[in-house]
Amino acid sequence: MSYVSLEECLLDLEKNGHLIRIKEEVDPYLEMAAIHLRVYEAGGPALLFEKVKGSRFRAASNIFGTMDRSRFIFRDTFQLVQKLITLKDNPINALKHPIDNLQAALAAAKAFPLKNPIKKTVLYEEIQIADLPLIQHWPKDGGAFITLPQVYTEDLDQPGIMKANLGMYRIQLTGNEYILNKEVGLHYQLHRGIGVHQARANAKGLPLKVSCFVGGPPAHSVAAVMPLPEGISEMTFAGVLGGRRFRYCYRDGFCISTDADFVITGEVYPGENKPEGPFGDHLGYYSLQHPFPLMRVHKVYAKKNAIWPFTVVGRPPQEDTSFGALIHELTGAAIPQEIPGLKEVHAVDAAGVHPLLLAIGSERYTPYMPAKQPSELLTIANHILGTGQLSLAKFLFITADDSHQLSTHHVQEFMEYVFRRINLSRDIHFHTNTTIDTLDYSGTGLNSGSKVVLAAYGDVCRELVTDVPQVLKGLTGFENAQLVMPGVIALQAGKFISYEQAHTEIADLNQQLQSTMDSLTGIVLLVICDDAGFTAGNIRNYVWVTYTRCNPSHDMYGIDSFTENKHWGCRGPLVMDARIKPHHAPPVEKDPTVEKRIDRLFMKGGSLQGME
Repeated sequence: MSYVSLEECLLDLEKNGHLIRIKEEVDPYLEMAAIHLRVYEAGGPALLFEKVKGSRFRAASNIFGTMDRSRFIFRDTFQLVQKLITLKDNPINALKHPIDNLQAALAAAKAFPLKNPIKKTVLYEEIQIADLPLIQHWPKDGGAFITLPQVYTEDLDQPGIMKANLGMYRIQLTGNEYILNKEVGLHYQLHRGIGVHQARANAKGLPLKVSCFVGGPPAHSVAAVMPLPEGISEMTFAGVLGGRRFRYCYRDGFCISTDADFVITGEVYPGENKPEGPFGDHLGYYSLQHPFPLMRVHKVYAKKNAIWPFTVVGRPPQEDTSFGALIHELTGAAIPQEIPGLKEVHAVDAAGVHPLLLAIGSERYTPYMPAKQPSELLTIANHILGTGQLSLAKFLFITADDSHQLSTHHVQEFMEYVFRRINLSRDIHFHTNTTIDTLDYSGTGLNSGSKVVLAAYGDVCRELVTDVPQVLKGLTGFENAQLVMPGVIALQAGKFISYEQAHTEIADLNQQLQSTMDSLTGIVLLVICDDAGFTAGNIRNYVWVTYTRCNPSHDMYGIDSFTENKHWGCRGPLVMDARIKPHHAPPVEKDPTVEKRIDRLFMKGGSLQGME
């Protein structure tokens, strides 16, 4: 249905058994996040916190916690949006079936934002930052953050809502050097539209006006995370998905989403940064403190009976996983349509999204040649690494499947398919000294690291081991060999000290194994880790440990490796050093004291009784 407000959505969820009210007073310092995490892990409902300690405003979380709930929220528009995206990719289809597509065309009319003259909106009252639910999510966070913001900016060269950008960039409200009620921190990463707008404002020596919308119809939050092409307004998508035109007005030169529950307006001046973070982020580690743009607060608005929505991120899966699944289901084949030859792509959520990307492409370059090896796949891989946020991928596995049975969403099956076919002497391609995800601390600095493409195509060249070979059970310096999955073995080693020592340790491993190559033919990858039992525990642990803690150029080795004409390869298994390094960010961990304290809500008589 077309919700006019967040509260209308929450009441609809409650009516249909998708929401629970928490009537007890809850502390925004760690408690609210801990409750959310426990309910999310249990596959539970959306939550409405009616009494937030220190604030007169209510708060809501886990709104998009399951795909079923997201489909329910957008049940009246979901298929129409899918059809519109399909028509965009294949407009001829609309001409062939004009009657069938009339409904989609009518829905598209909701795309145009509506300038709203109504005054009884989010402009109901002016408040201060200190009045908000100041939620701190993890023990080592630098302060309170907004985790479901819709950050709005306009292009100074092309002002107006139709060329504006709406993105979800976390906002730090308190802590560090920020002056409460006067300053907040604005964190955004590579390949974000706001960066283009700030660069243009800086070039003119002018401040960038920023409006941060919080709440409003749920379509607005989804629009803020949609990977739309540059120049296409997210407000148009919000209107179509929500079945209601995006309402807005201007106040003091700032754009105001009049349907939002809260709006924070302010300006970012050229060269003004302050330390932002740490923040427990979606890779499962803290993103550390770094200088990011400072936003000088102009005014803060709230609607009558406003509700503060939030989410909690940490080691995936979390609620943002459902955002990703929703976007994938909506967009379908949109990305493959943009990259010739690409059939399917999957950023693996369990590995923190950008660290690990799986892709299926075509291999059509030389059908007249009997030998099968990656050719077109390498062209597609380069295109992927030059496309929007896909370019942040660190490990890209790509293959072609002539049988059309393979799916990137079945991670283990996909990897086994690749590992059976990959030629480790030929099919590994490094990109050194390049950009990586801002939140990935495996590299050589902020936004700096390396990438690797592992491309495989052709006939099966090996059968993968399904037991740990005896030769790996008696190694010196490496112990507790565990089978992770067919072809992949985890080896436990001592604490990582330095790269100099790591080179010595891997050289020793190479010396021990080089003479036993015949017994290693079914092994493609040896993962050196701090805890082999944990790494081999399940596929989620394997992809999280291996691909978040490795910098390809520094942490990938090979048994009997070689470099020839600047190409690196190995004749034996790959080796990835996935131990925690001194420069890595620490993983997020729950506070046991807080966990014990929130037990009261889940016990008999509590609002969440029986939820665990």
